[in-house]
This record gives sequence, C-alpha cells and structure tokens, in this order.
Amino acid sequence: MKIRYRKKGLIKRNLNNSHLFFIFFIAIGILQNSCKEESSKQISEMETEVVSTLNRQELYDIYTDLTENFKHLSTKVIQPAEGYLEYPYLIPAGFYKQMWDWDGFFMGNYFVSKGKPEYLKYWALNLIKGIDEEGYVSGCATINGPRPIFGKFAMKPFLSQGVYLASEKLNDFEWVKPHYNQIKKVLEYREKTQRDSITGLFFWDIAMQSGADNNPALNYFIEDKRSFLAPDASTWQYKEYIAQSALAKKMGNEIDALLYERKAKELKTAINKILWSEEDSIFYTVDRETGDFYKRVTFSSFLPLAAHIVPKPNAKKMIETYLLSDEHMKAKYGFRTLSAQDPDYNNKNIIVPFSNWQGPVWPIANYIYSIGLKNYGYDQEVAWLGQTVGNLLLDDIAKYKTTHENYHADTGQPLAPSDDHVDEDGNIVGFISWNLCMENVLDGVVNDNWMLLEIK
Repeated sequence: MKIRYRKKGLIKRNLNNSHLFFIFFIAIGILQNSCKEESSKQISEMETEVVSTLNRQELYDIYTDLTENFKHLSTKVIQPAEGYLEYPYLIPAGFYKQMWDWDGFFMGNYFVSKGKPEYLKYWALNLIKGIDEEGYVSGCATINGPRPIFGKFAMKPFLSQGVYLASEKLNDFEWVKPHYNQIKKVLEYREKTQRDSITGLFFWDIAMQSGADNNPALNYFIEDKRSFLAPDASTWQYKEYIAQSALAKKMGNEIDALLYERKAKELKTAINKILWSEEDSIFYTVDRETGDFYKRVTFSSFLPLAAHIVPKPNAKKMIETYLLSDEHMKAKYGFRTLSAQDPDYNNKNIIVPFSNWQGPVWPIANYIYSIGLKNYGYDQEVAWLGQTVGNLLLDDIAKYKTTHENYHADTGQPLAPSDDHVDEDGNIVGFISWNLCMENVLDGVVNDNWMLLEIK
C-alpha cells in the first residue's frame, strides 16, 4: 500500500519576485488617478484576484494529493454482497460496519463522480428490498437484515434522489420501472408519519434519525417527546419531490410528475414562510406544539441553501451574518456544526451513544455548506473551505493513514473515533466515508467540475 502525502510548504505571497508586482504597480496608479472610493473598490477586486492566483497552485496540489490518497482509501468503503444485502454495499469504513442511508447516498455520489454509478444503484436496490407494505424502510441495514434502532428509525429522504442520480449517470432508467411504485410508497409513508398536517412541513422522530445525532435544535433522547418542524427534514423531502417528479417523467407518468412538482412548490413556500425568521435572518426549527421558533443556529439551519430554496437577499443575509462569521459558524479549521455563541457549543470527542454535531467540523457538513455557498455565488469562500478542510484531511492521512469522522473546530485535532479504537494490528481504525466528497469540492474549485446533486 502506497500512501501519497502532500507536499510541504505553501505558496508564498512574494510580490517582488513575480509578475504580481506589476499588478500591484497598476493598482497604485489607479489609486493616484481615481477618486478614493472608486480606487478602493478596484484595489479590493485586484487583491481578490491576486489571492486567487496565489492560492491556485496550492489548491491544485491539495486536490491532486487528496485524489491520489482517496484512490486507495475509497476502496475500504466497498463491501461485497453478503447475506441480506444482495448487492455490493457501502459502509463508513473503520468504526462502523453497517450500511447507512445518507452515508451511502453521499459515498454513492462520490463514486458516480468517479464513473462508477453502479454503487449508488446497488445502494438503492439494497434499500428497496427492505420496503414493507406500509412503505417503511429502515435507515440502517446489515448482512442480517434491516436494523430498526431508536424505534423504527425510518430512512432519511434520499431514496428518490439516489435512484434518479444513479440512473442519469448510467443513462438507464429501465431498471427503475419494477420498483417505481415501491419508491412512491416510501414517500407516502413519510407523509403519513413525519409530515405536519397543519403546515405541510416535515419533522424527525428524534435527532438521531436526522443523522445530526445530537443537534440541540432537535430532541435527541427517546424520553423527550417534542418534535420540531425542521429545515433539514423539509429540505431533503423537497429534493425528494423534485427527484420523484423527474423519475415520473422518465416513466412516462405525467400525472405523478405534476403531482410531485406541485408538492415541491408548496413545501418550498412553507419552508420560507414558516421556518424563516425575518428578525434574525436565519432558518430555525419550530416547536410543533407551541409554534415558536427554537432559536438555535445549527448545521440544519443552512440546508435550504443547498436546494436553491432561499431568495437571494435572505441567503446573503444568512450566509454573511452566520456562516461566514467567526463568532458563529466559521472556525480556523472549517465551518462548525453549531454556532460558537450557542450555550451547548463544544468540541467533545463523542461517538457513542451518538456522534457530536454540537460544534466540531464535519467534512460532510462542509461539503453540504459548499453547495449552498456555490449556489449563491460565494466562490472565494468555497475555495477557502476546500483549502482548509482539504489540508485538514491530508494532515490526518499523513499522521494516521486514515481520516476521522470530525475535527476540533478551533485546533484541528482529529476527534472521533478516538485513538483507542484500533484494529488487530494496532492501527487507528479511523473513518472513511462521505469525507470522500471533499475531493469533489476541490474538483469544483480547481477544474470547475462540480458535484451539486442537482436534479435536472
């Protein structure tokens, strides 16, 4: 096994020894021959261009080194068909051995980007097998069968999207036809069990079902019976409607196509009307019982950005007030999963009984943030994200020959799984999963080849 490490040493900002000095000289001339306000604007624009030029080589190096390392590490997430799982399946390799819903979705799309869409198709087929008469399908499956934990633990809204994205890349929708009605059942089951009848918005049974295990904007203990209208549950379901409408068109079912298109529009309207706080310029969860905002600025607050749901003025306010603010989401080593102003903010190393989404930098959260930033034109910020989290992963690989589930936002220290989780050879088991999607962020920045998970 050969692990390639990144080159040490960053690109220096040395204006005196490059053509960039000429750019700087022109900027001075502009300053002398223009009004102060206009020249300041032009210098600012030129500084941005200079920074972009200076960082381009480093970004390319990070991208190529991460790509080279992931060639080997990505193979660890692929398991051969066995037992209940009739098709090759994807696991978060290391600490976990099960096939999980959204982990598999994001890993499957990584393989789509590598010209291997069959793995996303296999993920879908393994899940479709577990759909019962009601339309319930577990969010976790093993070689011994579905794994119902924390109650029935229904899968998150990703199946229709995964089926469509795999089929699009395969250029084959024929395989979907025998399963189309089953996939519809999954949507109908979620509408019966997790759709609020008054608002039309969606909620999680508990935070664990959301995947952001201990998100303080949700209830994450079984004993806590509250439920919250949630930006993430509603956004993912919105994207499911978009995908199901697109699938219906491929099946030649125009009635369903129009039905799911209408449901998507209605849900988008409700998200902006009910979950948006005009006063605070952010999406909050809403207590279903009281109808009050539960004012916690968390990972889930930013999900509507990743689906083009937010009007541009509101998106700009939210991004610049919270996501790009050092006081809230932006940290030295990436974007946090909880505002630093939140009383529950921490960077604890937790993986049992739940993973910690109360502050640490999660590469998958940063990948999702990158989609939102790209959607609304924040290209420089996406480049910063790719550079910062890319280096974080490469440093981890250099030290441990693996990556971790999350990282301390303020020190960059790898967190879960901790160093005492080792394999039979004494090596840290680590966590290889949707971290792979950080390569896609850098591929977008460097090569303008983006993986935005859009349904066209």
